[in-house]
Amino acid sequence: MNLIFDAHLDLSMNAIEWNRDLRRPVSEIRAAERNLPPLMKGQAAGVVSLSEMRRGGIGICVATQIAGCMKPRSFVANWESPSQAWAMTQGQLAWYREMEEQNEMFQIRDLQGLESHLKRWADPTAAAKANAPIGYILSLEGADSIVTLDHLDRAWEYGLRALGPSHYGIGRYSMGHDVEGGLPHQGRELIRRMDQLGLILDATHLNDACFWEALDLFGGSIWASHQMCRALVDDPRQFSDEQIKAVIDRGGVLGAAFDVWMVVPGFVRGQSHPKDMNITLEDIANHIDHVCQLAGNAHHCGLGSDLDGGFGNEQCPRDIETIADLQKLESLLAGRGYSESDRAAIFHGNFVRVLRQAWD
Repeated sequence: MNLIFDAHLDLSMNAIEWNRDLRRPVSEIRAAERNLPPLMKGQAAGVVSLSEMRRGGIGICVATQIAGCMKPRSFVANWESPSQAWAMTQGQLAWYREMEEQNEMFQIRDLQGLESHLKRWADPTAAAKANAPIGYILSLEGADSIVTLDHLDRAWEYGLRALGPSHYGIGRYSMGHDVEGGLPHQGRELIRRMDQLGLILDATHLNDACFWEALDLFGGSIWASHQMCRALVDDPRQFSDEQIKAVIDRGGVLGAAFDVWMVVPGFVRGQSHPKDMNITLEDIANHIDHVCQLAGNAHHCGLGSDLDGGFGNEQCPRDIETIADLQKLESLLAGRGYSESDRAAIFHGNFVRVLRQAWD
């Protein structure tokens, strides 16, 4: 079993806002939601729990804080003021701390912590059987909750190590992929401060104008934690080949997302179903292969599943029952001619390389 680094999971949002006890098996989480009134998309259909991550060898992840105050207000993780959004992120941080207290998770914030955790998970099968803690790098999806740049400094102190300035809509610091416009002044100041602190810039969700401005301003390490290819699904949420090449040229990595409306054209959220459209992990592999072909190697693609990002099995490949099924990509990529070292790079090595470069 290959060690998997999942570069995007909204674990704390699921725990705090959706009231999911992620220590429980997926089957129990689904059963607990089955008799509730309709509250959220993906209810009783979730695919992520900590035990399933262990079973699938997902021993390390990028785990988010997420709370915005974007306009228009239309997204679940969206609050009326930056102070409210900050307070929500602090509640999410408290959940991660509680998981650390219970030895369910381990926060990775520097090179020493990374290397010691990788040793712990050198044999994913043994680590899973031993119920080893899942390592996480803390990231913020959307910067609206950063009330002032002093708050960004405070976030760095408690272990924030990656930040995506935008999400959906008009943000305080950046425009989301679904709206027009460039970086506002405070967005440029945020990115400069990120660079000074040593945060990783997550380019996911940036619209085209903000993407290019951010890359011009930022000199540090970058990745796109959960990002697919516009050449395969023509939508502003995806990156163009020129953007993908820019990430590659900066030594970055793009994580393949498993939200199927981003994976194949024609999927309509709330109407289409992956089984009806026969959407499988082969379609995910198409995006991985596209990035690798643009790069000329397998050094710039990884996995950023987003499998708990506001949906369940009604919106992920039909051959995913739980997140543990990410391991099925092993044989699919091997069948496409990817070597053992290529597969290890895609499964974990590429994102680990970015962290080592950022923290060395």
